[in-house]
Amino acid sequence: MTTRRAARVVVADDQTVVREGIVMLLGLLPGIEVVGSAADGEEAIRRVAELAPDVVLMDLRMPRCDGVEATRRIRAEHPGTQVVVLTTYAEDDSLFPALQAGARGYLTKDADGDEIVRAIDGVLSGEAGLSPKIQRRLLERFAEPVRNLPEPPDEAPDGLTAREVEVLRLIAEGQANPEIARTLHVSTATVKTHINNLFAKAGLRDRAQAIHYAYRHGLAQPPG
Repeated sequence: MTTRRAARVVVADDQTVVREGIVMLLGLLPGIEVVGSAADGEEAIRRVAELAPDVVLMDLRMPRCDGVEATRRIRAEHPGTQVVVLTTYAEDDSLFPALQAGARGYLTKDADGDEIVRAIDGVLSGEAGLSPKIQRRLLERFAEPVRNLPEPPDEAPDGLTAREVEVLRLIAEGQANPEIARTLHVSTATVKTHINNLFAKAGLRDRAQAIHYAYRHGLAQPPG
């Protein structure tokens, strides 16, 4: 990173001690200038609008606006700013939504200074800034057999979206919310939102009614 100007970085983390520790660490690293920090996703978005940093180091689980939603909005509204996730969590329901939202890097908080520098340098060079642990997880995930979900009908009942039909079918298969999240590569919070929406549209009270509804409309097949 010594061949170009210092990368201007904003740190977003809701835990004060962690946030200040990251800021202190970054201040010791070559080629990085910390220009601001934020305690939640909403503040991170404001800081990006004010400061136009090169990179945001983004925690995922924060109040008011989580890191995935903040990443999505930053990448949509400020495409010149890259996002590198720096989080405790390496599970699929954290990793895939963050990457889908536009994060170009993903590190866990056990990363050392050299890893952080490489990730920031990588995303600013147009590459992915992924820790070795995350690279292995991605390779393992894509080496798994691909699940072929049936195509949703052209016109779903009660105005259900294609994604809501997918969620309904997985409910009918007996999958719990975390399993549905892993199957669809979304967060459990997103699954809950889809379930709330489809229940409201179809007038359903619980999962048992949802399963019966899926069978009645030919969206899933009863076992046996």
